[in-house]
Amino acid sequence: MDFALSQEQEQIRAAIARICARFDDAYWLKQDQQGGFPTELHQALAKDGWLGIAMPEEYGGAGLGITEAAVMMQAIAESGAGFSGASAVHMNIFGLNPVVVFGNQKQKQRMLPPLIAGKERACFAVTEPDSGLNTKSIKTEAVKKDNHYLISGQKVWISTAQVAEKILLLAKTTAGLTLFYTDFDRRYIEVREIEKMGRKAVDSNQVFFDGLPVPEEDRLGEEGKGFEYILHGMNPERILIAAESVGLGRCALKRAAAYAKERVVFNRPIGMNQGIQHPLAANWMALEAANLMVFKAAWLYDSGKPSGAEANAAKYLAGEASFDACQQAVMTHGGFGYAKEYHVERYLREALIGRIAPVSPQLILCFIAERVLGLPKSY
Repeated sequence: MDFALSQEQEQIRAAIARICARFDDAYWLKQDQQGGFPTELHQALAKDGWLGIAMPEEYGGAGLGITEAAVMMQAIAESGAGFSGASAVHMNIFGLNPVVVFGNQKQKQRMLPPLIAGKERACFAVTEPDSGLNTKSIKTEAVKKDNHYLISGQKVWISTAQVAEKILLLAKTTAGLTLFYTDFDRRYIEVREIEKMGRKAVDSNQVFFDGLPVPEEDRLGEEGKGFEYILHGMNPERILIAAESVGLGRCALKRAAAYAKERVVFNRPIGMNQGIQHPLAANWMALEAANLMVFKAAWLYDSGKPSGAEANAAKYLAGEASFDACQQAVMTHGGFGYAKEYHVERYLREALIGRIAPVSPQLILCFIAERVLGLPKSY
């Protein structure tokens, strides 16, 4: 049993940290205030081939696992980029797994290389206003007409829809839920940005489809099996969100500890006080414990073993630990923690993402209760 990162994984972490070092606190403060997709980071990662870290080598990817992807995404978040940086490339890492697994050879060759090279950006459209996490109740329809489909309906909380060229879209057909990967044709799509609490650099949107024509060759796999296909991306998504949450929590904790050593009150650094020390020490323990679950889940997934319980547990533990660490970082800074120039208030706002998305803490608890403990379903 070895808990250390391999030499290759350490090299990945170091390489990503070097890229992220080009994007300092001032860059992310500006992104947080003004918004706008962090194209510079996206392209820097694309240039060095990182956008395809978990994609097959024959299409330009690195052919590595979710473990290596977790190392990468954690390093991005930990650099100070937080979820603003991680969310800019998140879709590349796990989102097109249904194409990798269920796409035919022509689809893979057509769809994967542009995304890996950073020439195209994709958004993932599943959630709807009236369905939430009850995915099987979605209403967006794809009506077959000759050799194409016409898609109408709406989605909500769709990240990067302001800048995306492609969309992975789940819609209802006569055979059931069906998955498509197609052009984001704005002649048939209306995008309305949602003003939100944090992560202003990566847009979230309501998206409305009005007869979007989708060629039959853009359908992934069989009609009616779309829900089954997207399940293949859920555990990796939870693992990566968890890794990013740990990274963000570590970033906040490091900044809080540094401030506690420098801030002098009553002729002594506040870090000498146990009232400051103990909560930060507890934050460190919680983050490290969550991180162990993150990489256990990643190892299970990459080994082809069942990983649902661990992936969900990692997401839950990391989300809670990250939020607690970010909140404590603000409190450690006192009044200055409320000031944007000290950055920790941004970390706290972004930490909520790791608690809310892609599944609530309460549903994770339900999942563990039912699937692990064998308790009756409660909803």
